[in-house]
Amino acid sequence: MGRLLLALTVAIGIFVLIVIGVPALAGHTYGPAARGLDAFQLVQYSAKLLWDDGLLTRPRDPSGPEQDFEVKEGESITSICDRLASAGVISEASVLRDYLVYTGLDTSVQAGAYRVGPAMSVVDVARRMQDATPAEVTFAVLPGWRIEEIAASLPTSGLDIPPEEFVSAATRSRGGYDFLAGASTTEGFLYPDSYVLPRTSTVEGLIDAMVRDFALHLSVDLSEGFARQGLSPYQAVTLASIVEREAIHSEEAPIIASVYLNRMRIGMRLDADPTVQYALGYNAIQQTWWTNPLSLQDLQVGSPFNTYQNDGLPPAPIDNPGLAALQAVAAPAETPYYYFNARCDKSGFHSFAQTFDQHLKNLCP
Repeated sequence: MGRLLLALTVAIGIFVLIVIGVPALAGHTYGPAARGLDAFQLVQYSAKLLWDDGLLTRPRDPSGPEQDFEVKEGESITSICDRLASAGVISEASVLRDYLVYTGLDTSVQAGAYRVGPAMSVVDVARRMQDATPAEVTFAVLPGWRIEEIAASLPTSGLDIPPEEFVSAATRSRGGYDFLAGASTTEGFLYPDSYVLPRTSTVEGLIDAMVRDFALHLSVDLSEGFARQGLSPYQAVTLASIVEREAIHSEEAPIIASVYLNRMRIGMRLDADPTVQYALGYNAIQQTWWTNPLSLQDLQVGSPFNTYQNDGLPPAPIDNPGLAALQAVAAPAETPYYYFNARCDKSGFHSFAQTFDQHLKNLCP
């Protein structure tokens, strides 16, 4: 009887040790268990983690490279763990699954794209999948945007660059490229494109990426085309920035470029509405940087950018033109036109004229 009692006491002691000691040790090593686990599950998963300790904390291959891994919307934890094991990221799917269930992280794995690899421990992989925020963002710049419009798109871009910081940096002179020699701004040279950038990019890194992209697109053909028109690259980009704002349909860009080049060759003022819009700045009522329509009073605004009041090109580009506008200036159409106006059908196309009288006939009633 005494032996039986002793055995029962030992058994109870072992049971208590397991029920209390194993979860306590697991909690000390891996943190608190999920509240949703019942007593049996708590002991079960605590014991599994302690048994698999080395597999949890040591990477499968310390020198293994990271790879892309996508967690699909609605995908089960079992499927995720199995695919990670098949991809060679972890040694055993069950080890990751047990850790996720024990910690409760199985309920907060986010669908999305991740970078994971065998140099990460199972614990690292589990924590990585709690944040689907990508390490890179895609930042789009549209043709015809001025610096302030690019800045306005930053708050929703995923880049931590304040708009005012971007405007300040973009309107400073910077060297490194012949086409920016003497320029007081990067306006015109922030090439419209989609940029895949690290989320941690600085304002200088962003501007350098865009200016470098412009340099890559400044081909020999473009440079030679600008020279044939008697324009330096800076002058050509300035003219292209006007063409960009005027040409709603890209097929008209070479014709519009020819009109302005024809005017320049005879010493006629450009009389370009976009230069006045640029000079006016932000229109708080219309909530745009490009006031439309322009009034007769607007055309009198005092600014070196106002080509109704000043001869020749404005002192700098008024926006950042795309490739079509740049090509239009490099290879304009051969036309006799000196005038154009928007068609009355609001199609975005223009009517062109050689004489002022013809131009007047084209105006809307």
